[in-house]
Formats: sequence, structure tokens, C-alpha cells
Amino acid sequence: QVQLVESGGGLVQPGGSLRLSCAASGIAFRIYDMGWYRQEAPGKQRELVAEITSKRSTNYADSVKGRFTISRDNAKNTMYLQMSSLKPEDTAVYYCNAQNDRISVGYWGQGTEVTVSS
Repeated sequence: QVQLVESGGGLVQPGGSLRLSCAASGIAFRIYDMGWYRQEAPGKQRELVAEITSKRSTNYADSVKGRFTISRDNAKNTMYLQMSSLKPEDTAVYYCNAQNDRISVGYWGQGTEVTVSS
């Protein structure tokens, strides 16, 4: 059974930092491309925040470049998102995604909520 479990969300003041984690089980984590997405409100489109491939290439949304850092630890089957200089517009539910295009499969976590507010 595949599970992606996000953690680390919460309430933080503008300018603050948070680190999100995504712990994966049931997949060969090291061969999956991983990504963080966020959804500001129900019904709004889920948008890519950052992604890291199995070869550790990274890509970021323009809105988070220079503030967020994505990383992965294959030994722990875990992906991270270090978020700094947080802004109110970063408020959203953040979702973990695992993708393997070679075998056409993808999985989502249940999401973790991040609220940036004073």
C-alpha cells in the first residue's frame, strides 16, 4: 500500500520559516520524481511549488524562487521543503506528489496546511 504522509505545516508569522516533510512508503522512492504542490482554497487549481527528480534536478515556481528549497533523502524515503521568508500569499494546503512516468503512476499525500498570518 502506497502512502505519502506530509507533516510540518502550521501557523507562522510573515517572514517566518517552516519545514515540510513527506514520508513515503510502499514505493521505490529513489526512482520517483517528487514534488510539492499547493492549493489555496477548495476548487482552486493545485499549483506546482517545487519538484525534484530522481536524479536530483530541481525546479521552482517563480513565486518561491530564492525562498524555498526542496530536497530529498533517499535513505529515509523522505522529501522536504524548507520554506523561508514566508508571505501571506503562501497560505495554502501543501501536497506531496510522487510520479513515475516510465510506468505511468502517480500518488498524492493528504496535504498539510500552512497559514501565514500575523
